[in-house]
Amino acid sequence: MKVRVWDLPLRLFHWLLAACVTVSILTGLIGGNAMQYHYWSGYCLIALLVFRLAWGLIGSRHARFWNFVRGPRAILRYVRGDDPRPPHLRIGHNPLGSLSVIALLLVVSLQVISGLFANDEIFNEGPLASYVSGRTSAILTFYHTTIGQPLIYALVGLHLAAIAYYAVIKRENLIRPMLTGDIDTVAGAPASRDTWALRLLALVIVAAGGALAWWISTLGSVGSY
Repeated sequence: MKVRVWDLPLRLFHWLLAACVTVSILTGLIGGNAMQYHYWSGYCLIALLVFRLAWGLIGSRHARFWNFVRGPRAILRYVRGDDPRPPHLRIGHNPLGSLSVIALLLVVSLQVISGLFANDEIFNEGPLASYVSGRTSAILTFYHTTIGQPLIYALVGLHLAAIAYYAVIKRENLIRPMLTGDIDTVAGAPASRDTWALRLLALVIVAAGGALAWWISTLGSVGSY
């Protein structure tokens, strides 16, 4: 039977996050005039991250943090092949996948925050760089360019490797459910709500995140990520 696991707002978040991270990486590497798109993708990431934080608290069942975040013991048991959950509850993020989700959200958040205060002392300066000392801005710039970037590369690589592993070894397509929202599972599996009222709520949250990003962008003469 098919069960709705990923609601439409969460699926859109997933693909928009992937697009914005890709744009941020490419434009950051290109530099020059491409930095303007780097700034814009950074502001879009603020809106997306605000949405995901809120959606992890009030979104549909399988989007909420309480439903999939697990502690070290549960993750280790899963890695050893010991999953105590009954089959009808083994949908959504597994314990190891939940660790990947939290890590990616955390690293992207740190990258965005550090970019707000970054300053290359030549052309690009984050909108909040003037609100901190030069030393603090330098530390955050170092993190943004030297630590945060490789971390994102590593996590994106692991994410793609996991998708390939499930497709080739376990014969499980992880991309299709993130497009359709549905998976084939056993009877009794709990579905996520995906109503138009919930989608409207998601739109309001994204709009609030966008307003926050716009306000931050007005605090400095030049934005940078």
